[in-house]
Amino acid sequence: MKISTRWRILALLFGVRMVMAFQFQAVAALSPFIMEEFRADIADIGLLIGLYLSPGVLLAYPGGAIGKRFGAKAVVLAGLVLMMAGGLIVALSSAWEMQVAGRVIAGVGGVLLNVLMTKMVTDWFAGREIATAMGIFVNSWPFGIALALLLLPGLAEVTSLSLALLTVFGLTVLGFAALAAGYRPPEGIESAGVAQVRLRGLALRGVVLAGSIWGLYNAALGMIFGFAPAMLVEWGWSATSASSVTSLVLWVVALSVPLGGIIADRSRQADAVLLTGLLLFAIILLVAARADQVLMTFVALGIVAGLPAGPIMSLPSRVLSPGNSAVGMGLFYAIFYLFVVLAPLMAGLLAEVVGRVSVAFDAGAFMLVCSALLALVFKQLAASRTAREEPPCA
Repeated sequence: MKISTRWRILALLFGVRMVMAFQFQAVAALSPFIMEEFRADIADIGLLIGLYLSPGVLLAYPGGAIGKRFGAKAVVLAGLVLMMAGGLIVALSSAWEMQVAGRVIAGVGGVLLNVLMTKMVTDWFAGREIATAMGIFVNSWPFGIALALLLLPGLAEVTSLSLALLTVFGLTVLGFAALAAGYRPPEGIESAGVAQVRLRGLALRGVVLAGSIWGLYNAALGMIFGFAPAMLVEWGWSATSASSVTSLVLWVVALSVPLGGIIADRSRQADAVLLTGLLLFAIILLVAARADQVLMTFVALGIVAGLPAGPIMSLPSRVLSPGNSAVGMGLFYAIFYLFVVLAPLMAGLLAEVVGRVSVAFDAGAFMLVCSALLALVFKQLAASRTAREEPPCA
């Protein structure tokens, strides 16, 4: 059976974004080796991890505008060059300051990838199987993270930290070559040099809502990976067991994310899948903060947590046009980065004040309820846009 061009393009974009996730997770996966090599502590590791995402708060929105000016493919290739440069600095430098600089440089490149590759998927799938496509595409993140956790520690143990980090660099080079050779925009989508279309009115409000929904959802998901190990240790689990059970959520989410997109497209009830997934996720988070059957509850978390992802990522396509999609996705991701950078800090402070780590799960449930309420507002907004575009009855 012949595979259509858009699905081949999606596979290519999935693979390239998975490289980004692999590079992001490299510090966490190799943290024992980095701590030994640079005499760093856990706070230093946390800094390196956070530095990769932090440029997004300031650069995501202009990144979309840059993509509109120079073309999405050219800017993504430039982002991959920055990822290669940052990765090479990290792999070859023996100075801690250069490790910091390398992560920031790579993170800037990662921001450009995140913003503009999402626009690429939207260009190819807007109006047809968009929730399924987005569900598959966003799944590149947990796959890349899981692959880094699986491969890099063993590689560093049998070779060296430097060689493991050079492997990350090598995968980035492959990603650059694959995208340069294999990607083209769909027919009818203009590329570089087109006058920038400003966001205004309904499109602006829709993107702000969609970015907030995605940001709150990911912030809630981050409560699991950021605080579940500490919560389980607080309950008397060993650190190794706590991390293993938490990683189980990641693997189950990797299955449930595309499932949610497929259900949304096949049923043509994307809003229902989105809202049901968010509310079930909130309920099980509250249960997980108090559960005796931890393993079963965490599996349930993984099943429901991935369901809303594809439908949420399809929201921008309902309020944006090809002319303003690059700028719109820049704003979308700027809002997303703001939430995912601030939420862990706020949850950590809340846990410190309350005196129990499980309150982070309660905070995550609150974020999901807020996200669901915003999704209802977005639904009304999108409906009003559709009504305006429909021709009057004869």
